[in-house]
Amino acid sequence: MRVAMIGTGYVGLVSGTCFSDFGHDVTCVDTDLSKIERLKAGIMPIFEPGLDDLVARNVAGGRLRFTTDLTEAVAEAEVVFIAVGTPSRRGDGHADLSYVHAAAREIARAARGFTVVVTKSTVPVGTGADLEAIIREEAPDADIAVVSNPEFLREGAAIEDFKRPDRIVVGTADPRAREVMAALYRPLSLNTAPLLFTERANAELIKYASNAFLAVKITFINEMADLCEKVGGDVQEVARGIGLDRRIGSKFLHAGPGYGGSCFPKDTLALTRTAQEAGTPLRLVETVTTVNETRKAAMGRRVLEALAVPARGATVAVLGLTFKPNTDDMRDSPAINIVQLLVDRGVKIRAYDPVGMAEARKALPEGIHYATGPYECAEGADALVIVTEWDAFRALDLDRLKAQLRSPIVVDLRNIYPPEDLIRRGFTYVGIGRGERSTG
Repeated sequence: MRVAMIGTGYVGLVSGTCFSDFGHDVTCVDTDLSKIERLKAGIMPIFEPGLDDLVARNVAGGRLRFTTDLTEAVAEAEVVFIAVGTPSRRGDGHADLSYVHAAAREIARAARGFTVVVTKSTVPVGTGADLEAIIREEAPDADIAVVSNPEFLREGAAIEDFKRPDRIVVGTADPRAREVMAALYRPLSLNTAPLLFTERANAELIKYASNAFLAVKITFINEMADLCEKVGGDVQEVARGIGLDRRIGSKFLHAGPGYGGSCFPKDTLALTRTAQEAGTPLRLVETVTTVNETRKAAMGRRVLEALAVPARGATVAVLGLTFKPNTDDMRDSPAINIVQLLVDRGVKIRAYDPVGMAEARKALPEGIHYATGPYECAEGADALVIVTEWDAFRALDLDRLKAQLRSPIVVDLRNIYPPEDLIRRGFTYVGIGRGERSTG
């Protein structure tokens, strides 16, 4: 099938590339000429494991191309995906749909013959109906069906998620559009991936509801971690015990410094705004967003409390800056709040992240020393804090690490080390939800 993907951000680039890898003819469109030129040269705008090789293979095979010419790409396409950004609107938290609306207007003018226009961007319920109205206004004679097809890709595992999804959700009441979408996803449905056809409003809600529910699970286990610390429990064991219940499941029950990234923070906020306007406020989700933001600041205070010297003039080594491993995404990363709080208290920061340093420089305050590796990062520091659980940090040479630190204090905000391993070597260890701090 001939596919046009409008937007070469995270969702658009990964989805377009994976569609081409299944044999579809895909054209990815973006207004940013420099990004398109870099993509043509094989330079990825994001870090996603395996994406560069997948792009190169499909470009070489003639199934994937990049352009700024939306008109030509849409005119030749049977299916047009809108995968542009929907950031939180300043002031009210609603999703900013200006890019989605602009794309719909251009698509309406360029489409030829029956065309399925698919919203891949995360959009509030009712957006599909709005796009239909925009398209009718822009091109009254256009033969276009608007479909909702939300994405469920995890950064760092997006290719695997696309090719082996838990489910594919398609929102449409148009039988022709349903037939087209079934043909488009046939390679995945052959792998027994459930293809769920539903009403468009349901599909739009499924995306927001999924992210909100996962945010609730994360926030719940974080609050349980706080309780464990007060009563002598171990949140790792508690999470394992409840996660074995098939009604609950073990995923997203890992205590830490709070969730971040491009989806959970903005999607939970947008969902609560939609619910408030509908007169059915989601009190649980509202509380989750508040608790999560409060937690990030609390983690910064936890680092300050662990110091054996006054904060002003102390040095703290920060390992991991991105919101999760296997991505360079700094959006709403807990590291931003933690580092800012420490800097505000006069702490000097040494930082290291395996792939996120360039993006971190844009998001973090000035004056930070960016190290070339974890041991150089620890050099002369009064404490080391693990913010992101990169694999590269899971088996550090603890004796070497201790020799680099001025004070052998480790604040493990991801619980990637057994406390006894560090205590035995003379560290002071501070974890999450594992009782009071442990000193060797």
